[in-house]
Amino acid sequence: HTRHMFQRPFRKHGVVAMTPYLHVYRAGDLVDIKVNSSKHKGMPHKIYYGKTGRVYDVTPRALGLIVNKRVLGKILPKRIHIRVEHCKPSTSRDAFVQRVKENDMKARQAKKEGKRIVIKRFPLPPRRATLFPSPPLRSSPLFRYEFVM
Repeated sequence: HTRHMFQRPFRKHGVVAMTPYLHVYRAGDLVDIKVNSSKHKGMPHKIYYGKTGRVYDVTPRALGLIVNKRVLGKILPKRIHIRVEHCKPSTSRDAFVQRVKENDMKARQAKKEGKRIVIKRFPLPPRRATLFPSPPLRSSPLFRYEFVM
């Protein structure tokens, strides 16, 4: 529900910090939509909450974003304008960019040394099989069963 979705964090009520206003956005940047419910102007619909979009337009107080929306089994790229208070720079590509830089460094180092290296990622192999010790079997004496009628 929006009751919980738009809830402000503990001790974060009141005036909005200056950070979202001071950040410089450029076309092509990835942005996460995180609604600040203390500002109602330029607030996106709840369907876009938590989505990541790409900036295509920058206005003095708002950002034009291209966000994917699922409509009847299709994924449509929607163009929406949201005020900067409801956006924050996305960190979703940071790990990928870091890995690309590390791989480039490894490739350059290997080329300098005249070696060939494999940069591909491979899935982890299955874990080794382990045997759990079973408790020792206790033999019980045999009883004669008699049918009582």
